[in-house]
Amino acid sequence: MPINITMPALSPTMEEGNLAKWLVKEGDKVGPGDVIAEIETDKATMEVEAVDEGTVAKIVVPAGTEGVKVNALIAILAGEGEDAAAAAKGADAAPAKAETPKQEAKAEAAPVAAKAAEAAPAAAPAATVAPAQTGNRPFSSPLARRIAKEAGIDLAAVSGTGPYGRVIKKDVEAAIAGGAKAAPGAAAPATAPAAAPKPMSDDAVLKLFEEGSYDLVPHDGMRKTIAKRLLEAKTTVPHFYLTLDCELDALLALRAQINAASPMRKTEKGDVPAYKLSVNDMIIKAMALALRDVPEANVSWTDANMVKHKHSDVGVAVSVPGGLITPIIRKAEQKTLSAISNEMKDLAKRARDRKLKPEEYQGGTTAVSNLGMFGVKDFAAIINPPHATILAVGAGEERAVVKKGEVTVATVMSVTLSTDHRAVDGALGAELAQAFKRHIENPMGMLV
Repeated sequence: MPINITMPALSPTMEEGNLAKWLVKEGDKVGPGDVIAEIETDKATMEVEAVDEGTVAKIVVPAGTEGVKVNALIAILAGEGEDAAAAAKGADAAPAKAETPKQEAKAEAAPVAAKAAEAAPAAAPAATVAPAQTGNRPFSSPLARRIAKEAGIDLAAVSGTGPYGRVIKKDVEAAIAGGAKAAPGAAAPATAPAAAPKPMSDDAVLKLFEEGSYDLVPHDGMRKTIAKRLLEAKTTVPHFYLTLDCELDALLALRAQINAASPMRKTEKGDVPAYKLSVNDMIIKAMALALRDVPEANVSWTDANMVKHKHSDVGVAVSVPGGLITPIIRKAEQKTLSAISNEMKDLAKRARDRKLKPEEYQGGTTAVSNLGMFGVKDFAAIINPPHATILAVGAGEERAVVKKGEVTVATVMSVTLSTDHRAVDGALGAELAQAFKRHIENPMGMLV
């Protein structure tokens, strides 16, 4: 019997991926554990292993195909003793290429709207009713909002199963099938609040520039995902900012002393230090200890609960070609500075090679974004849900400071803590920022 190979879900939130490369060809025999393909998600390139034994009868989705939906058929195996040509015929009806999200939306919204029109009460025409819009706008995908609007469904009454509780297409379809209530105000669409202004269309933007004066570079999956998530974070999370200065002289002196004491280890490239701490490694540790000291700030917000974390899992923003990714140092409050340093170097290298596993960059309880190496004095970072905080780190620079009535020179670093004000209010955020400053300015405490 033919065995279907489908696009795997390589993370809990993955909905589609790019089939970057096939490592087998039709006619090859494979067994459980054999690597057969490479799949690109928005953040990483991952290897896919065969689960069953058989002969590759048909490659349905060619290498290089983008936007392949999870669970879509990508190849067919012929079982032991089965004719590969006969098994391949089962793939004839399968689409060889996934549609783009825009095409999918057009194709799928029509039948859903038709079903909704049949199920909706006569007094509430599905095509003209819009769900109520309030200050607490439901966290939902554009396609889900459009289908809900056409069906007259109140998104606030729909439970989301997408990332961070986001309402997605299948949730709205389930609500329609279950006879969900129409949106408040459905009987009087004329009095509904005005829709939010739409961004300029591509054509409208391009008309502002002289033809031939620009090149168009299509967005890749990573850039699209970054844009979507940052927009959602900035427009749905109430940000609150706290900036303070930290003196670095004691930390820099301790760092130099620790690095000088590093033992040497033999490698293929010769003897190298067992570790080499960076200032950023010590910032990660200080942030982890600050959350340990102020556990009320080590939280995530959900509509039903405050999620109180037991450990400080610190994400660290790493610039990669085409965007950024945030690998996570788990239980950083328990790790030594040398362990954090070596782990961070490994994560950063694999992040740039797009070889991180989803569990290495998803989740976390806070994040650190450091632009000090670019000479940036200070900035404010956007929170990455489900985090409730993110620390933006500026450059350390010599400044004139006043101590005991006298002017002296000190190396000072400005940091800005962004907080989700629903979970971490101003006073609690200030307490966390002060705890961070205390560890930075008294770094010996990070060694015990």
